[in-house]
Amino acid sequence: MSENMTLTQKLGSKIEGILSQINESKSEIEKLRTELTTAKAASEAKDARIEKLEEEMSMKDMELEDIIKKIESILPETV
Repeated sequence: MSENMTLTQKLGSKIEGILSQINESKSEIEKLRTELTTAKAASEAKDARIEKLEEEMSMKDMELEDIIKKIESILPETV
């Protein structure tokens, strides 16, 4: 009977180890999910900032084109 108890204890110990590893893996997965969510949010914020800067740059380009047209209209044309 002591052999059965030893085997049962060994099996119980192995199961506890496996459950412990599963719980550690679950914790790690949750941590990674949180990091992923944070990274996605940061990426979206950067994308929005880039889009805003591109719009501002486009507006500045149009302003420059208007200024160049005004300067060209003031300067005498040379043939």
